[in-house]
Amino acid sequence: MKLVVERATLLKALGHVQSVVERRNTIPILSNVLLSAEGETLKLMATDLDLQIVEEAPATVETAGATTVSAHTLFDIVRKIPDGAQVTLDATGQKMVVQAGRARFQLQTLPREDFPVIGESDLPVSFALPAATLVMLIDRTRFAISTEETRYYLNGIFLHAPAGLGTLRAVATDGHRLARVEIPLPEGAASMPDIIIPRKCVAEVRKLLDERDGDVEIALSPSKIRFRIGAAVLTSKLIDGTFPDYSRVIPTANDRLLRIDPAALAEGVDRVTAIASEKTRAVKLGLDRDRVSLSVTSAENGTASEDVPADYSAEAFDVGFNSRYLLDILAQISGNAVEIHMADAAAPTLIREGEGSEALYVLMPMRV
Repeated sequence: MKLVVERATLLKALGHVQSVVERRNTIPILSNVLLSAEGETLKLMATDLDLQIVEEAPATVETAGATTVSAHTLFDIVRKIPDGAQVTLDATGQKMVVQAGRARFQLQTLPREDFPVIGESDLPVSFALPAATLVMLIDRTRFAISTEETRYYLNGIFLHAPAGLGTLRAVATDGHRLARVEIPLPEGAASMPDIIIPRKCVAEVRKLLDERDGDVEIALSPSKIRFRIGAAVLTSKLIDGTFPDYSRVIPTANDRLLRIDPAALAEGVDRVTAIASEKTRAVKLGLDRDRVSLSVTSAENGTASEDVPADYSAEAFDVGFNSRYLLDILAQISGNAVEIHMADAAAPTLIREGEGSEALYVLMPMRV
């Protein structure tokens, strides 16, 4: 295999595929990227056996062929080559020579026959979403994905089309907070099965979306999902589990309503938690007529408090929240007012921009 490719083109494609490759691998071939050259195209593929990414880049191919080489090593080499350079890749036997200007590198290769490929078996459901819509679905839910491996079915975003509602919903929860976003059902998605997209897949898709403006093609089955984003195709296995009935934890009768500027509340919470330690992330909200008193008490550092003006006319009471969880939710609110619906100091709290908002959040209180 021999080809010439522009440094910027190769770097962009390698940047996408190498991030799928785990830094530590017990199977050597999984540290490699599969390079295939044919016609006027260089195809790059990487996998961790659960997630696979393929990207094509234009190249001048002198000799067609394929080989595999360390993904991170090749990426580091190309990153350090001067911009504008032409990079020659020449593979023979168990070696590949990378040449650019006066720089020359000789890398070990492994045979392409040993490289595992995730089969893209029948993916019967397919639809398209604007890249901006997919970014919104991901950004407003992924912060609530659980990192607790024992509850593996919470380690991703639950995507489903509830019967009869004409909507597509993305949901994530870690048991302490829940995020739910819904959009009008895209054409072709009505028959989709309920799926859980793994956390790593969500992260890789989000990176690719930074450079994409048009539509994203999505195809899926009960066990796999494929995203076609520009020149990249990302295929992932789905989490094999049942997502809990999240609707049971969304409160419907919380009668204490607080309306407040989310930026002002977030800034206040951020300031008073400056004295909080890792152990005491709790912030207490004292609700009284037209104001919220924020306070934090730390055994090591002392106390902090701040009043934030608000629209509140119900009975005065105190409630505590994990400050980081509250800040994560407030960061998703784009308007200048947020509604916080509460029942008491122990009941789940509902947070949303307004009645017709596409996103809602549930936050469990803390004892303070």
